[in-house]
Amino acid sequence: MTSRDQILSLFRQQSGAFISGQKISQELNISRAAVWKQVEQLRQLGFDIEARRSQGYRLLQGPDLLLADEITTGLTGAIDWSLDCVADTGSTNQDLRQRAEKGAPEGTVIVADRQSAGRGRLGRRWASPAGVNLYCSILLRPHILPSQAPQLTFLSAVAAARALIEISQLPVRVKWPNDLLVGGRKIAGMLNEMSAETEQVHFVLLGIGVNLNMTAEQFPEDLRYPATSVLLESGRTISRTAFTRSLLTHIDRLYQLYLDEGFWAIRRRWEGLSDLLDRTVRVDLNPGCLQGTVVGLDDDGALRLQTADGTIERILAGDVTPI
Repeated sequence: MTSRDQILSLFRQQSGAFISGQKISQELNISRAAVWKQVEQLRQLGFDIEARRSQGYRLLQGPDLLLADEITTGLTGAIDWSLDCVADTGSTNQDLRQRAEKGAPEGTVIVADRQSAGRGRLGRRWASPAGVNLYCSILLRPHILPSQAPQLTFLSAVAAARALIEISQLPVRVKWPNDLLVGGRKIAGMLNEMSAETEQVHFVLLGIGVNLNMTAEQFPEDLRYPATSVLLESGRTISRTAFTRSLLTHIDRLYQLYLDEGFWAIRRRWEGLSDLLDRTVRVDLNPGCLQGTVVGLDDDGALRLQTADGTIERILAGDVTPI
């Protein structure tokens, strides 16, 4: 932790009470002048810090910045999280892949305030403005076969859905294979990638983008599908820090469940959040399309579609639209 992060942590521990510059100096083993400098940096970042002679400093209010120490405060579980919060990057998945290839441990996470080259499934652009949403990539190193890696897409979707429901109380549903919807509008997407050999997965990247406090004006006009945000659906902003902490908590719990019990436990929870089961849908396969009734998922995450003649088709890729 930097001195700035440590001071911020001390402020949080005081819960709005004053803490003297002398105590901060002693706790961090830095000079009083260095304390003042770090407090000024926090003020420049948007933190409202009051200073009183003979009493010291206290934090009145802070901006919704994504700071590693803030996010990990109170996090418990099996995964040893290591977060790096960056202001701007091209793609968190690309950045994390480079670190993973150099040996970064499981639990490494990159969180960006803004992405300039965010992308979704099939290379589609993901709008990534600053200050409003969550864009993150999570590194896992499971001992599974490459054919099982797509299962983790459904794990990340369930985790993100549960975090959204917990924080916003919105009726979030999962859409195969990697989207979250509210009222039929996309509110989050997953883009998972892996590095593997024939019989071994080296690592899996869980790329997650969630529209939290995005306004209507911030969405591009050329979106392929209708999109929304927590702000647009609920009329209120939510803390990105609180949401990210909730997301990591659910990732941790579901990952341990997956390692202990296998994909069936994740599949059951994903199907419980889906509104496509037993519904008639059209699947655009590019080229061609299929129509049938959704009857569930296969072990590799393929969508099982029962056509009019009773045949079960396995869908590995395609856009699904309810009829």
